[in-house]
Amino acid sequence: MDRKNFLRSGMLAGASVMAASPAALGNTRHREKTKQKDTFNLNYAPHFGMFRHHAGDDLIDQIKFMADAGFTALEDNGLMGRSPAMQEQIGKELDRQDMQMGVFVIDKGGNSANSFTAGKQEYTDIFVKACKEAVEVAKRVNAKWMTVVPGNFTRDLPIGIQTSNVIETLRRGAEVLEPHDLVMVLEPLSDTPDLFLRTSTQTHMICKAVNSPSCKILYDIYHMQKNEGNLIRNIDLCWDEIAYFQQGDVPGRNEPGTGEINFKNVFKYIYEKGFDGIAGMEHGNSMDGREGEQAVIDAYKEADNFL
Repeated sequence: MDRKNFLRSGMLAGASVMAASPAALGNTRHREKTKQKDTFNLNYAPHFGMFRHHAGDDLIDQIKFMADAGFTALEDNGLMGRSPAMQEQIGKELDRQDMQMGVFVIDKGGNSANSFTAGKQEYTDIFVKACKEAVEVAKRVNAKWMTVVPGNFTRDLPIGIQTSNVIETLRRGAEVLEPHDLVMVLEPLSDTPDLFLRTSTQTHMICKAVNSPSCKILYDIYHMQKNEGNLIRNIDLCWDEIAYFQQGDVPGRNEPGTGEINFKNVFKYIYEKGFDGIAGMEHGNSMDGREGEQAVIDAYKEADNFL
């Protein structure tokens, strides 16, 4: 997703690089390549369907519309379910538009049916196989990040044992991804209290224990506002393990400005920390039709107007 002058003065840019986490600093070349283009300060990533009333149902046309609107990335949770031919088309169009591929979800990545917390070898084997498949998908679209959710609590096991089981399974996945410079990003969620991974600090501890550059945090601002609040403080505490952001306002899970979160302050903070990754727009549109789609674009222009 990148068409903007992301670099400020040499001194400020240097300070940003020193402050940023290693996982967040992978796109400086991309900034340099397109720094004369006019777009947002951060790499916001829409998803397919978000602008279909403007662009139509064709996925390639939707990417073109996103690029014309100034967005510099795309995320597609269901990418692994698309045909290899479509994946290749998406990758080629992203390259033509000088956009980045954001996250996609690793299939069998730890849902309620095969939670990593149970410590069962068959679940680990399913996950490792999915990681190998994800490597091939990532090649087709030039992706770097993929979402992993460890699954639900296993209620008859102590929490420490569940945590150990999750760490061991993630280590096996990291062994697959690391040689390819790919990163699974763990997402703590608020969807149900049955989910094992709930807070940013819990996720930080697990990433430290996995101890791999291929296991980092996906900090979803929507979920973390619901589960823990104190966003900027917790982002700061977990900064060295955060590789990816997503967002949606609370309540409603729609575009910035439709709820209680001060996105301008949050975006400004992660920008000034030197974040050069992707901030995925994993939310709905608060209004239907073309009017609602334009409202999303306008909301990001407003929230991104922090300099």
